Amino acid sequence: MFMGSYQHTLDTKNRLIIPAKFRNQLGDGFVITKGNENSLHAYTEAGWEQFEAKLNQLPSNNPKVRQYKRAILAGATEAEFDKQGRVVIPVVLKEHAGLDKDVVIIGYGEQEFEIWDAAKFAAYNTEVTENFDEISADLADLGFEV
Repeated sequence: MFMGSYQHTLDTKNRLIIPAKFRNQLGDGFVITKGNENSLHAYTEAGWEQFEAKLNQLPSNNPKVRQYKRAILAGATEAEFDKQGRVVIPVVLKEHAGLDKDVVIIGYGEQEFEIWDAAKFAAYNTEVTENFDEISADLADLGFEV
């Protein structure tokens, strides 16, 4: 399970250290692609296979499906660790997420985690915190209660 948040920096060669707790779950590599809210989503190999299977089930005669698949798959990259536990973030993904120097890596469940520009995540998180009760109520409407 990927959980928690970790502060790291993107170096001048677009290399990012992935937290050791996450590396231990990823094996030799993983897939990074564009995510919502100008973040990046990183998937384990198994998680990517599941996501890709869902993508392939979508009807390709729908223009929104074609747009989404093109954006996701054109931006996807297989990431491999160097000896220091870093991966290179391709320019197209760096631009999508607006990554500058300070980065936050957050857990996002069993098969994936997210990569955010630290300032953008702080702003996003402030908004979520302010609306947390409303968000919780909306989830209850979907059948999720704690």
